[in-house]
Amino acid sequence: MVKQIINTPDAPSPIGPYSQAVKVGDWIFLSGQIPINPTTGELNISSIEVEAKQVMENLKAVLKEANATFDSVVKTNIYLSDMDFFSTVNEVYGSYFTKDFPARETLAVKTLPKNVNVEISMIAIASK
Repeated sequence: MVKQIINTPDAPSPIGPYSQAVKVGDWIFLSGQIPINPTTGELNISSIEVEAKQVMENLKAVLKEANATFDSVVKTNIYLSDMDFFSTVNEVYGSYFTKDFPARETLAVKTLPKNVNVEISMIAIASK
């Protein structure tokens, strides 16, 4: 199988040696996104709700570039700086899905890149 690198200017450029996503066959592996505004390159961190929305918008852009949607997502990993943010992030996250929710885990971690409060990665299947 051939590995295809997915990158879009509509999501933040990687801040390290990784790609926004990698597609292998029908599988799309999306790297974790943090709340960086892709237009300005600045963190969008005025509230946990704003952070979560920016992360989901970044993931949406990468999915679109890979010819997929949130309906294509089969697995997500959510990382939080504090479990007190769970309900707010869960509400924002849930608003991007309509049915057949993906498998998921949510973890609290000590520190996230650039000291943000939320990072989300995904695995999806390409739309036919």
